[in-house]
Amino acid sequence: MTHQTDSSPSPVSLVVGGTSGIGAETARLLAGRGHQLVISGSRSPQDAAALVKELDAAYLRADMRDPAGPARLIGQVRESFGRLDNVVYSAGATARIPHPDIDAVTDEVWDLILGMNVVTPWRLIQAAAPLLKASGRGTVTAVGALAGVDVGGSSIPYAVSKAALHHMCKLLGAVLGPETRINAVAPGLITTPWTAGFDTLRAYVADKAPLHRSGTPQDVADVIVGLIDYQYVTGQTVVIDGGLSLIV
Repeated sequence: MTHQTDSSPSPVSLVVGGTSGIGAETARLLAGRGHQLVISGSRSPQDAAALVKELDAAYLRADMRDPAGPARLIGQVRESFGRLDNVVYSAGATARIPHPDIDAVTDEVWDLILGMNVVTPWRLIQAAAPLLKASGRGTVTAVGALAGVDVGGSSIPYAVSKAALHHMCKLLGAVLGPETRINAVAPGLITTPWTAGFDTLRAYVADKAPLHRSGTPQDVADVIVGLIDYQYVTGQTVVIDGGLSLIV
């Protein structure tokens, strides 16, 4: 595809972790709105080829665990497009460790999860900030989790990392305006490859949550795109859980 420079009227949107699940559905919605899309992920271009072709998107493979990876990715976007209007961070890491089993949580688990869920998005936002500021209507939307708002989640490090991500977005929302807005979403149980083995929890959500079902990637993508559009919202974390957190 031929990329346009900053003379193009179409916004440029980067979706990190955009090859599957919530990220891919968000990319589809943004493409339907005429955004120029950059999809980034750890998969090879061949693995992402179908989605890239479907959306007429650019694909940039990025190792986000590399400390230089986020800045390198933003540099590639700048070189190809000359601008950046929206960033969606839908990547992350987890470990399935029962909360009472605290001895199973090693330093390596903490390093991986905090690195991908907190430090990497920080580096990404830090690198993207000048381009987002130049846009004048820049946005960052990070995919957090209900586990970062309430008790739960696949492990304690995962829940802690998502709480930190939410708070980081709140703090950045306070300092990066008015040119850039920063928000997060906190999904509950969403049907993605990550939750393929969560059948017992899925049945519980269907029984207990007021909306009586687990969520879909589109449920979350709808809110992400809404936060990109809503010009008077920043520093917020929006819970998307079918009302599960209302149950006490």
